[in-house]
Amino acid sequence: MAAFPQTGIVISADGIQGQFEAELSLQGKDDSKVRVQFSNGQHLWVSTEELIPQAEGHYLLPLPVARLTEAPEENGKEHVIPVMQETLEVEKRQVETGGVRITKIVREHEEIIDEPLLRETVDVQRVAINQFIEAPVAVRFENDTMIMPVLEEVLVVEKRLLLKEELHIHRHQTTIHQPQTVVRRSEEVQMEHFSHPKSKEAGDEFCK
Repeated sequence: MAAFPQTGIVISADGIQGQFEAELSLQGKDDSKVRVQFSNGQHLWVSTEELIPQAEGHYLLPLPVARLTEAPEENGKEHVIPVMQETLEVEKRQVETGGVRITKIVREHEEIIDEPLLRETVDVQRVAINQFIEAPVAVRFENDTMIMPVLEEVLVVEKRLLLKEELHIHRHQTTIHQPQTVVRRSEEVQMEHFSHPKSKEAGDEFCK
């Protein structure tokens, strides 16, 4: 700890300026106190621990000189200055500072969908046969063509089957487009920040 200087300026809490010098000390009897001569004529013995150094170079005595009295020097009594210390009491509390309002908007817009669709068409072709057969003929396929026999009974000296004709059915596949208009929905979210009217009052009260 640095040694206390031999001279300096002291300003009390009520703004009265004083000065202490080496020759006004206790001259080795008690280095922890100095004698301060104030401008109002008062002089006090002050503990060096009570003097708070300031950035401007002087010392602050956190006590008002007007409330202090010094006993006469000739009676050998010293004035006692109480040492005080401030303490902090910290509290926390919840303060409503605002909120968030969320608004959901549903928007509709038209969208064109053009997807390929499969459509089948058939061509029926009649092919004359007019041949007698021994038994019925089943339906058969030749590539993409389905052949369906058409039978007819005719009267002859004997009963025989006559293949009258065949139906050649060809299947064709084509791709077409049928644009359609559909409604598709999408959602958007808007947020609006607002301050609670009591939050500012609570904040001002908290800062006091």
